[in-house]
Amino acid sequence: MVDVGVLGATGMVGQRFIELLDKHPEFEVKVLTASPRSEGKPYEEAAKWYLQSKMPESVKDIKVVRTDPSKVGDVDILFSALPPDIAAKVEPKFAEKYVVASNASAMRMEPDVPLVIPEVNPDFLDLIEVQQRERGWDGFIVTNPNCTTIALTLTLKPIHDQYTIKRVYVATMQAVSGAGYNGVPSMAIIDNIVPYIGGEEEKIETETLHLLGELEEGKVTPAQFGISASCHRVPVLDGHTEAVFIELEEEFEIDDIKRIMDEFQGIPQKLELPSAPEKPIIVREDEDRPQPRLDRDESNGMAVTVGRLRMDAAFENSLRYVLVGHNTIRGAAGASILNAELINEIIF
Repeated sequence: MVDVGVLGATGMVGQRFIELLDKHPEFEVKVLTASPRSEGKPYEEAAKWYLQSKMPESVKDIKVVRTDPSKVGDVDILFSALPPDIAAKVEPKFAEKYVVASNASAMRMEPDVPLVIPEVNPDFLDLIEVQQRERGWDGFIVTNPNCTTIALTLTLKPIHDQYTIKRVYVATMQAVSGAGYNGVPSMAIIDNIVPYIGGEEEKIETETLHLLGELEEGKVTPAQFGISASCHRVPVLDGHTEAVFIELEEEFEIDDIKRIMDEFQGIPQKLELPSAPEKPIIVREDEDRPQPRLDRDESNGMAVTVGRLRMDAAFENSLRYVLVGHNTIRGAAGASILNAELINEIIF
């Protein structure tokens, strides 16, 4: 078993890490960190459990330590659920010694830090060698993208592999859990839609092109198509919904798009990694699916469900569809764990 820890273990994403790591076949949680006010407390006392599942028995008695490299001891991988401002300061300190699989946004676009979706760009892990050499670290940082970016990019990858994408437009309807337990006041979201999520549109537009780009000689050249995003917070607990519009250079048949999405697999499926869904993309023919409440938990929350796949008659060589992905599982904790499983398989 690989000994692991969770940085920022008391927050919602930290709790997802703990939930998903409970009874994991390869990883065993040994260390939990949080703010100084939680230091020294058993996790059961330090954390108010927000998830529908019960707090795992295996972590209840673990004493929480401060988020400091000198406090975590002998572990192999640290999963980071830290807020971006804290992550920017402390993740590099941890990476001097430890492997950090981060869900935080702070280091994502650093040129020597791999931003990875294992089914999409596993070769970007080659940047680890560059990172360690240039920074003099014994450990390293690997990041996963923004939650909306992950779901979108997974569905774009098989299309990008077979066709030339000219433009992508996406309108998101994002669950409140994406903002954390205290992120959106109830009076602001009940009976309402908020048409703004700070920094979200920029993340989607930048990260998607980066992920679908090319790594050559230690540098990433982003994909060259246009992308425009509009992001909205909606009164849904979990599961981001995205309406996607794509213009291609070539003619295509919609049945071919459905087929390549349905058949799409990546290295996690070939290696049969523990958290990998058998099908990363699930294509539904129902005219009223996907829906977050019905489809977010597909494949333990690790698959993205696509529906309403159809031609867009308003523009030449265009299609549109709707997707749903679980934002705190595939879009956050589950993504970091899958990255770590791949690292454990091919690097350790």
